[in-house]
Amino acid sequence: MLLQAVLLFLAINLSASYETGFIYSSFRGANLSLNGVSEVIPSGALQLSQFSQQVKGHAFFPNLLQFKNSSSGNAFSFSTAFVFAIDAIKVVASGGFAFAISPSTELEGGQSTQYLGLVGITGNGDPKNQIFAVEFDTYKSIDLGDIDDNHVGIDLNSVRSNVSASAAYSITKDHETTKHNISLKSGDPIQVWIEYDGTEKLLNVTLSPIQIAGRTSPPLISTRIDLSPILQEFMYVGFSASTGMFISCHYILGWSFAINGRARDLDLSHLPLYPKAKSSRGISMASKIGIILSSIILAMATISGIVYLVKRKRDEEIVEEWELEYGPHRFSYKELCEATRNFREDRLVGSGGFGKVYRGVMPDSGMQIAVKCEANKSGLGLREFLSEISIIGRLRHRNLLPLLGWCKRKTELLIVYDYMPHGSLDKHLFDESTQILSWEQRHNILKRVALALLYLHEQADQVVVHRDVKASNILLDTDMNGRLGDFGLARLCDHGTDMHTTHVVGTLGYLAPEVSRSGKYTTYSDVFSYGIVLLEVACGRRPVDLQGLPEEMILVDLVWKCFSEGKLLDVADPRLKGEFVAEEMAMILMLGLVCSHPVPASRPSMRQVCQYLDGDVPFPNTLPNDIVVNINENYDYFRALISSHNDLSLNSSAGS
Repeated sequence: MLLQAVLLFLAINLSASYETGFIYSSFRGANLSLNGVSEVIPSGALQLSQFSQQVKGHAFFPNLLQFKNSSSGNAFSFSTAFVFAIDAIKVVASGGFAFAISPSTELEGGQSTQYLGLVGITGNGDPKNQIFAVEFDTYKSIDLGDIDDNHVGIDLNSVRSNVSASAAYSITKDHETTKHNISLKSGDPIQVWIEYDGTEKLLNVTLSPIQIAGRTSPPLISTRIDLSPILQEFMYVGFSASTGMFISCHYILGWSFAINGRARDLDLSHLPLYPKAKSSRGISMASKIGIILSSIILAMATISGIVYLVKRKRDEEIVEEWELEYGPHRFSYKELCEATRNFREDRLVGSGGFGKVYRGVMPDSGMQIAVKCEANKSGLGLREFLSEISIIGRLRHRNLLPLLGWCKRKTELLIVYDYMPHGSLDKHLFDESTQILSWEQRHNILKRVALALLYLHEQADQVVVHRDVKASNILLDTDMNGRLGDFGLARLCDHGTDMHTTHVVGTLGYLAPEVSRSGKYTTYSDVFSYGIVLLEVACGRRPVDLQGLPEEMILVDLVWKCFSEGKLLDVADPRLKGEFVAEEMAMILMLGLVCSHPVPASRPSMRQVCQYLDGDVPFPNTLPNDIVVNINENYDYFRALISSHNDLSLNSSAGS
């Protein structure tokens, strides 16, 4: 026992005395682990991101460091000091960077924009991340609860900060403390000290302009927090950065770090230089106002002249009044030709009745785009094009496919979106050459599309009825999150009113019965289509399969048959091989039946659907009594619809 006590005493004291550190006054020739767009520029500054849209970069000290006592499990004290600069081409910068302690230098799931390159949307907040970070964020994300677009935050396994404060520094003189705001994206160097006391469980973060010598006080953030559950015994330390739609560049000019000791002071007089974007810094306010007013007048005169001249040219791109009112941006045809390499066949990613979709890369920013080229051989094509531009140009939601701009040249209509690398949902459900979606991924996709429809139906300025909700119009981003797209058939109406039309549009298998009978579209028409998508995703089957067995031809019919026989889970997608949560699968299938109820008023709203999917409201164990009677009307409707389309040759790609 005495020997064990002595060994334990020695182990504790050896761990407590463990001390290591490093200092970089310049990064020229430094051995760093870099990935993404990070690089050391010739001056010796570490450039974490480039002047490009939606990129990320990581830079870490290459060796694992011990952050934890292996015997007690307590995190060591540590300290770091560094100087950074964020330079923005535009006045509003998007994205930011973070000092991070991570189990990996890769951070492969990290996303750009508001996720700082640290984590992805699906992994945000996952305890398995084991990431500690101090973020310097120049983007206000509503989803993440950011306080403003110029803040410092403490992040634990998530970029939703536990503690945050607007960027500022304090100076105490003659027992009086004054606080001064500081702009993170000013382009000027800013010094930072981050200190963690493992004994007191106290974390301090201090900022100061480089012109003020020494550390200011008190700290910007001082909070008690135990990092022992977050940190592993051995981890990496470094930086992660990202940019969004507005371009900015992040630099680290010097960096020191120490464990169980104080980080060494940086020699500020020997920090490397870094390039600055041309801006209006240093100009007086009166001059700025004069320049802005002159620029506005000149821009208005220029635009008027351009519009006049362009309208006079025949067979050129004609700028019409609606184009000046709606949408975020008009691309030139030349830009899109360069991005898609003149619409080469190897850039083709999809085609159908709407036209073709090409993948492109913008030459200046390197951002990937998708260009939808719509056929316009009739007035219908133009009307749908105008609809898509005017409607989606007003919408802003993380689960909608972002519209970047458009182009119209002669009879060619082109819409530019964010490129979705994983294509459409239907391909992953039915194309054997694509990745099989796990149940977790499917459930997440369904929840996100439901949130998108809730936004369209209840949260947008006007009610938006999509009118073409289907698997081929759900696109998957880098993290396999669902984005609802294709608003070519969408229509607006005021809240509390119904939509009437004599022109029935939609897709076979997704079209609600009341629409084909009366031409009346409501939000419940979208709910019906979404119900079919629920069944489609859970079963891995198309809504209508004319090549299948008669009893399996209609998906709703098949699901109802299995439900009535007490074999509901038998209809689950066999490619899942039983790897799903049975309760969730059963709920999704029954919710799909309720959403596709023949009577619109008996369908749930999208708000109720979201509550069921989130588990906020328990889904009833039994279906409503009237669905037993009315479900047969659905079958009659589908069969009649199929018989009226018996001249169609539907194959494996006919879902679109």
